[in-house]
Amino acid sequence: MPNRLERPKQTILVVDDDANIRRILATRLSMVGYTVSTAADGAEALTSFRQQAPNLIVLDVMMPELDGYGVCRTLRQESDVPIILLTALANVADRITGLEAGADDYMVKPFSPKELESRIRCILRRTDKPIEEGAIGGVLEVGSIRIETHTRKVYKDKSLLRLTDMEFNVLKLLVSQAGNCISRLEILEKVWGYNQPGLGDVRIVDVHISRLREKLQALSNGTESTESIVTIRGKGYVFPRGEE
Repeated sequence: MPNRLERPKQTILVVDDDANIRRILATRLSMVGYTVSTAADGAEALTSFRQQAPNLIVLDVMMPELDGYGVCRTLRQESDVPIILLTALANVADRITGLEAGADDYMVKPFSPKELESRIRCILRRTDKPIEEGAIGGVLEVGSIRIETHTRKVYKDKSLLRLTDMEFNVLKLLVSQAGNCISRLEILEKVWGYNQPGLGDVRIVDVHISRLREKLQALSNGTESTESIVTIRGKGYVFPRGEE
């Protein structure tokens, strides 16, 4: 008899027009305990997502008709599901395009399936939503920003700020250490779980910070927001303490 307290398996949707990649990833991810579904193109990916509500999507960029960027933008209009892009494009600007479309992370082909498994594990560990230890009723407040750690909701004044899970984790880290500068490498380590990031990886942080700034500013009614993330050149980012 299964343990009634055992949590259901997390579901990964793998989207790639290469049947070999779909087969390899489905096999490996199934072996490490995930439930895996696959899709061969962008349209099929959207249909599968809406039917199955996976916990994370591994999404190829270069696909016919609807590419990975288009899928990512569409999903971000309706969901905050974590997305890891797979790209054969070597240009950093192309990778940044994927992040700006709403991806949480990316990997460049050819990639190590073992490294992909590690990144999936890190993202799911940080975006899974059981009650955090000591977080019952936990609230972080700085100025007009209120973060409810137990519900993973963020408010600016009384307006709900819609964030992806990774954006929430970045903002929570910055607000919890308001007034202190946090380096991009530290953010990568604490939010994405990267212990030895490459130079290109820090751009993941920059794009997430940029998206957070846009969302904070959008709730400021056109006025200059005092609750914005400040860049300390050459050092990192600071969330201001607000009025003492």
